[in-house]
Amino acid sequence: MKAAILFESLTGHTRRAGELIATNLQQAGWGITGVSPVRSPEMAAIQDADVVIIGTWVHGLFVVGQAPWGLGAIAHLPALRGKLAATYCTFALNPAKTLDKLDTAVSGLGAEVIGGLALHRAKLEEHSEEFAARLVANIPARA
Repeated sequence: MKAAILFESLTGHTRRAGELIATNLQQAGWGITGVSPVRSPEMAAIQDADVVIIGTWVHGLFVVGQAPWGLGAIAHLPALRGKLAATYCTFALNPAKTLDKLDTAVSGLGAEVIGGLALHRAKLEEHSEEFAARLVANIPARA
Protein backbone atom coordinates (compact mmCIF):
# COMPACT_ATOMS: atom_id res chain seq x y z
CA MET A 1 0.00 0.00 0.00
CA LYS A 2 1.01 3.58 -0.62
CA ALA A 3 -0.12 6.57 1.42
CA ALA A 4 0.00 10.33 0.98
CA ILE A 5 -0.16 12.40 4.15
CA LEU A 6 -1.55 15.93 4.23
CA PHE A 7 -1.57 18.09 7.33
CA GLU A 8 -2.74 21.47 8.56
CA SER A 9 -0.39 22.55 11.36
CA LEU A 10 0.01 25.71 13.42
CA THR A 11 2.60 24.86 16.08
CA GLY A 12 4.13 21.81 14.42
CA HIS A 13 2.33 19.08 16.39
CA THR A 14 0.14 17.99 13.49
CA ARG A 15 3.08 18.05 11.06
CA ARG A 16 5.11 15.99 13.52
CA ALA A 17 2.24 13.51 13.90
CA GLY A 18 2.10 13.12 10.12
CA GLU A 19 5.83 12.44 9.98
CA LEU A 20 5.54 9.88 12.78
CA ILE A 21 2.62 8.18 11.04
CA ALA A 22 4.68 8.04 7.84
CA THR A 23 7.60 6.45 9.68
CA ASN A 24 5.34 3.88 11.35
CA LEU A 25 3.68 2.98 8.05
CA GLN A 26 7.06 2.60 6.36
CA GLN A 27 8.16 0.24 9.14
CA ALA A 28 5.05 -1.83 8.32
CA GLY A 29 6.12 -2.05 4.67
CA TRP A 30 4.01 0.74 3.24
CA GLY A 31 5.27 3.28 0.74
CA ILE A 32 4.85 6.98 1.44
CA THR A 33 4.25 9.04 -1.70
CA GLY A 34 4.49 12.36 0.12
CA VAL A 35 4.02 14.31 3.34
CA SER A 36 2.89 17.87 2.68
CA PRO A 37 0.77 20.73 3.98
CA VAL A 38 -2.89 20.81 2.93
CA ARG A 39 -2.35 24.31 1.54
CA SER A 40 0.40 23.15 -0.83
CA PRO A 41 -0.29 19.48 -1.52
CA GLU A 42 1.91 17.31 -3.68
CA MET A 43 -0.61 16.45 -6.40
CA ALA A 44 1.45 13.56 -7.80
CA ALA A 45 1.72 12.07 -4.29
CA ILE A 46 -2.06 12.16 -3.90
CA GLN A 47 -2.58 10.61 -7.32
CA ASP A 48 -0.08 7.80 -6.66
CA ALA A 49 -1.46 6.95 -3.20
CA ASP A 50 -3.92 4.19 -2.37
CA VAL A 51 -4.77 5.92 0.91
CA VAL A 52 -4.82 9.65 1.64
CA ILE A 53 -4.32 10.59 5.29
CA ILE A 54 -5.46 14.07 6.27
CA GLY A 55 -4.71 15.65 9.64
CA THR A 56 -5.46 18.96 11.30
CA TRP A 57 -5.41 20.53 14.71
CA VAL A 58 -8.40 21.19 16.93
CA HIS A 59 -9.47 24.82 16.94
CA GLY A 60 -11.75 26.08 19.67
CA LEU A 61 -12.08 27.78 23.00
CA PHE A 62 -10.69 25.23 25.48
CA VAL A 63 -13.69 22.88 25.63
CA VAL A 64 -16.25 24.86 23.61
CA GLY A 65 -16.69 25.04 19.85
CA GLN A 66 -14.00 22.56 18.83
CA ALA A 67 -13.62 22.08 15.09
CA PRO A 68 -10.94 21.03 12.66
CA TRP A 69 -8.83 23.93 11.50
CA GLY A 70 -8.47 24.48 7.77
CA LEU A 71 -11.73 23.04 6.46
CA GLY A 72 -11.70 25.65 3.70
CA ALA A 73 -8.27 24.51 2.54
CA ILE A 74 -9.32 20.86 2.76
CA ALA A 75 -12.37 21.64 0.60
CA HIS A 76 -9.99 22.92 -2.09
CA LEU A 77 -8.04 19.67 -2.32
CA PRO A 78 -8.47 17.72 -5.56
CA ALA A 79 -11.27 15.16 -5.83
CA LEU A 80 -10.41 11.92 -4.04
CA ARG A 81 -12.90 9.63 -5.80
CA GLY A 82 -11.77 6.03 -5.67
CA LYS A 83 -9.35 6.71 -2.81
CA LEU A 84 -9.47 5.44 0.73
CA ALA A 85 -8.90 8.13 3.34
CA ALA A 86 -8.11 8.25 7.03
CA THR A 87 -8.15 11.30 9.27
CA TYR A 88 -6.44 12.46 12.42
CA CYS A 89 -6.48 15.52 14.61
CA THR A 90 -4.12 16.74 17.29
CA PHE A 91 -5.52 18.26 20.45
CA ALA A 92 -4.52 19.57 23.88
CA LEU A 93 -7.69 19.31 25.97
CA ASN A 94 -10.71 17.86 24.18
CA PRO A 95 -11.23 17.02 20.49
CA ALA A 96 -15.05 16.83 20.87
CA LYS A 97 -16.58 16.08 17.45
CA THR A 98 -13.61 17.32 15.42
CA LEU A 99 -12.99 13.96 13.74
CA ASP A 100 -16.63 13.66 12.69
CA LYS A 101 -16.47 17.10 11.07
CA LEU A 102 -13.16 16.29 9.38
CA ASP A 103 -14.52 12.97 8.11
CA THR A 104 -17.51 14.78 6.60
CA ALA A 105 -15.24 17.27 4.81
CA VAL A 106 -13.00 14.53 3.40
CA SER A 107 -16.01 12.43 2.36
CA GLY A 108 -17.21 15.49 0.48
CA LEU A 109 -14.13 15.16 -1.73
CA GLY A 110 -15.34 11.72 -2.81
CA ALA A 111 -13.04 9.59 -0.65
CA GLU A 112 -14.17 6.57 1.33
CA VAL A 113 -13.21 7.56 4.89
CA ILE A 114 -12.34 4.41 6.78
CA GLY A 115 -11.65 5.93 10.18
CA GLY A 116 -9.56 8.29 12.17
CA LEU A 117 -8.01 9.00 15.52
CA ALA A 118 -7.60 11.97 17.84
CA LEU A 119 -3.96 12.28 18.93
CA HIS A 120 -3.14 14.06 22.18
CA ARG A 121 -0.23 16.40 21.51
CA ALA A 122 1.57 15.19 24.65
CA LYS A 123 1.41 11.58 23.41
CA LEU A 124 2.17 12.01 19.69
CA GLU A 125 4.58 9.08 19.44
CA GLU A 126 2.24 6.62 21.14
CA HIS A 127 -0.91 7.79 19.38
CA SER A 128 0.77 8.00 15.94
CA GLU A 129 1.94 4.43 16.35
CA GLU A 130 -1.59 3.36 17.29
CA PHE A 131 -3.05 5.21 14.27
CA ALA A 132 -0.64 3.50 11.88
CA ALA A 133 -1.22 0.07 13.46
CA ARG A 134 -4.99 0.42 13.13
CA LEU A 135 -4.66 1.53 9.52
CA VAL A 136 -2.39 -1.39 8.61
CA ALA A 137 -4.72 -3.83 10.38
CA ASN A 138 -7.85 -2.54 8.65
CA ILE A 139 -6.71 -1.95 5.08
CA PRO A 140 -5.91 -5.55 4.03
CA ALA A 141 -9.46 -6.63 4.83
CA ARG A 142 -10.85 -3.80 2.72
CA ALA A 143 -8.43 -3.83 -0.24
